[in-house]
Amino acid sequence: MVTEDLNLPLVTVIMPIRNEQRWIKRSLSSVLSQDYPFDRLEILVADGMSNDETRHIVREIARHDQRVRLIDNQARIMATGFNAALALSRGDVIVMLGGHAELSQNYMRTCARILKLKKADCVGGTLETACETRKSAAISLAMSSPFGVGNATFRIGATKETYVDTVAFGAYAREIVARAGPLDEEFVRNQDDEYNYRLRKLGARILLVPDIRCRYYSRTSLRSLWRQYFQYGYWKVRVMQKHPHQIRWRQFVPTAFIMTLLGATVLANFTPLGLAMLALVSGAYCMANIVASIRAAHKSGWCHFSLLPCAFATLHFSYGLGFLAGLIKFWNRWGDTRTRHSEKRL
Repeated sequence: MVTEDLNLPLVTVIMPIRNEQRWIKRSLSSVLSQDYPFDRLEILVADGMSNDETRHIVREIARHDQRVRLIDNQARIMATGFNAALALSRGDVIVMLGGHAELSQNYMRTCARILKLKKADCVGGTLETACETRKSAAISLAMSSPFGVGNATFRIGATKETYVDTVAFGAYAREIVARAGPLDEEFVRNQDDEYNYRLRKLGARILLVPDIRCRYYSRTSLRSLWRQYFQYGYWKVRVMQKHPHQIRWRQFVPTAFIMTLLGATVLANFTPLGLAMLALVSGAYCMANIVASIRAAHKSGWCHFSLLPCAFATLHFSYGLGFLAGLIKFWNRWGDTRTRHSEKRL
């Protein structure tokens, strides 16, 4: 074990955060309690000038553990914080972690071992969406369901190691990060999504390992879930514009559904055919929503059934409308594949 520890690479965990006073202590604790050599780990917390107690909490933890360092992120978005920390990092492995997340104790050791064996260029685990209230429990179930989030393997789970398009909170080999460059600072959301697509263009392999897990605390209200997924849909358009060869038809489904629903609503005012189409489209969606809610509630508890249809609908409508807004906003950006970042951070 001692010999193995000596051969393990230095890991840098980069945490771009802002106003995470509820979660940051437990998130940092999960990193500091990793089954990994003490002197082979550093944590760079890039704070977006939080105006709650986040900075105080991080400073207190750093005062007792020299592996933690607080960095200012004046621009206050995830990408600028990550890039600022990346420029200061020393690790041979770079882990991209959010302040809402907790890692399983074997996360670093497993990722480092796989990267050392060259089985992949990026490694991540399955994402367990956790909750603290009944409403957030329904949101968590919806975000872990294929009906809610499609075939996002890292969310719905896997039974064996699988090469995938993207993972959440990945561990990256320094070599591939050096080739890919920093995060694109244009993106307010979907930064890691776009980054992983960029890595795959370089021939990188992204491996999902079900034996390692990351717990992510879901939004606690439908309003905050709506804002989150509206932004996901909005910025997904720019991801697709930068990486058109990796477009999948499923990415258009929520928007296509909304457009069909809106078209049928308009036609219903003029023709019986439009009314029939509206009834068919809305009825089919309601039926699919109810069936998915029944399946999720049957597996996890019937107390969630009443909230699940609303959670599913929030996911679909917010993402679809956000995607539509992105298509309108970025209509003239097709072919624009530039990566924007601050040169002084390189």
